Amino acid sequence: MMMKGGHNVCGLVMGVISLESYFPKPEGHIKNPASFDFPVLYHTVKGATIERLISERDPELLQPFIDAAQALEREGVKAITGSCGFLALHQKAIADAVNIPVFMSSLIQVPLVSRLLKRDQVVGVVVANSDALSQDHLQGVGIADEPIVVAGMQHQAQFAEVILSGKTDDLDMALFEEELCTVIQGMLEANPNVGAIVLECTDLSHFSPTLQAKFGLPIFDLSSLTRMVAATVNRQIA
Repeated sequence: MMMKGGHNVCGLVMGVISLESYFPKPEGHIKNPASFDFPVLYHTVKGATIERLISERDPELLQPFIDAAQALEREGVKAITGSCGFLALHQKAIADAVNIPVFMSSLIQVPLVSRLLKRDQVVGVVVANSDALSQDHLQGVGIADEPIVVAGMQHQAQFAEVILSGKTDDLDMALFEEELCTVIQGMLEANPNVGAIVLECTDLSHFSPTLQAKFGLPIFDLSSLTRMVAATVNRQIA
């Protein structure tokens, strides 16, 4: 059997363009390789902070993100994702820059999830900062007229201090869970027709099993999407 060469490291399935942050990434997080049963390669874009991407929408980050995607492609990964859902803003530009599948945000699932639901149901979307989410982000991942309701984590004290502002790198995971559940509970009380939840923020994926058990709804996040894409680009005989 002839095997095709051309890569320094073989067998890589998924590449992740990573922002620079130092708070914990528990299992279930895209930046914790133990979350997956396939090889993952990370490329950290130095200086690409959450604040620069979400709050400032710094256009100077786009080229380093493209460079990272192209570097991951050269290393041999079969698909590329990112470590923050607000990379939806750059989905089209990064996808155009490489020749492998790219899904930069969990939000790319919203059109699919919407079509899984009844016509009188809506998709609940939980984001890091709802004030910063724009039509540009939604359009970047193909969200058009899908019925959605959006809830943000920006007013939760620990989330804002650690995740959004980077004032400390330590997380009280019990408090984190409490803050997230508070946000979702409020969203569901205001919108009882939510039929499923999409977690935009990659830092929330760890809690998906807990959220499903508590609220009884399908929970879509970036890690589950990554597993699905990996299965399509790295087919295995059952």
